[in-house]
Amino acid sequence: MQSPVDIVSVDQENLHERGFFCRKSKMKTVGNQRKLAWTGDRFAEGLGIDIVYDEGRSVGFIEYAPGEHSWRVVEADGYLLIHCIWVVGRAKGKGYGTRLLEGVEAAAVQQGRSGVAMVVSRGNWLADGKLLAKHGYTVMDEAPPAFRLMAKPLNGGTLPSFPTDWEQRAAAFGDGLTIVTTDQCPYLDDAEQAIVAGAETAGLTARIVKLESAAEVRRRSPSAFGVFGVVLDGELLSYHYLLEKDVAALLADRG
Repeated sequence: MQSPVDIVSVDQENLHERGFFCRKSKMKTVGNQRKLAWTGDRFAEGLGIDIVYDEGRSVGFIEYAPGEHSWRVVEADGYLLIHCIWVVGRAKGKGYGTRLLEGVEAAAVQQGRSGVAMVVSRGNWLADGKLLAKHGYTVMDEAPPAFRLMAKPLNGGTLPSFPTDWEQRAAAFGDGLTIVTTDQCPYLDDAEQAIVAGAETAGLTARIVKLESAAEVRRRSPSAFGVFGVVLDGELLSYHYLLEKDVAALLADRG
């Protein structure tokens, strides 16, 4: 017998009941509380979160926003831009990712959007694009170090693209070690702490620059991921979580 499956859209009314899926067992942590507040502030900008439940247990989600309010460094006005899509554990392979993706496409049609897009990567913290490719998405642009912008046009309009000023963006943070961060992901507080501790081991002091809006992310972030980055002496060092020991070793090698 097939398990009952339900997809619930999160909004201002049910946010504190449903949450945002990630780290659901650690809702009292600093990162999760920041994400909770961030999410509540974004609904007025068109943020969408859908969570899939299998027999009452949340097993996956998708988060998306209008391109003009997205927290990725993409020029995608008129599109819906997916921030994250994740199906976990034994729930994989059951078509839940497809259902979540189709839900966003249906929302794009309902809103009269030009299409749906997503930043993908062969590296960490982002989907690799295989699911998108199966559903007709194609690569529109690429950005360093390994980002691709995949999109599915639905209704004409200008195709989404990346900016090209990556070196200038990183250089703008100047000398020393800078952590560029936001509240968009609940794991970022832990990531900040690991970078700070690793830097101290390597004899460096990290400064933290927090980007407060989607517009600031798209204007200043040193990578297409947008919501997190580590810059050393004006050069992007990483856009994803690093363990403290890996940070120390990396900085020692660069010293």
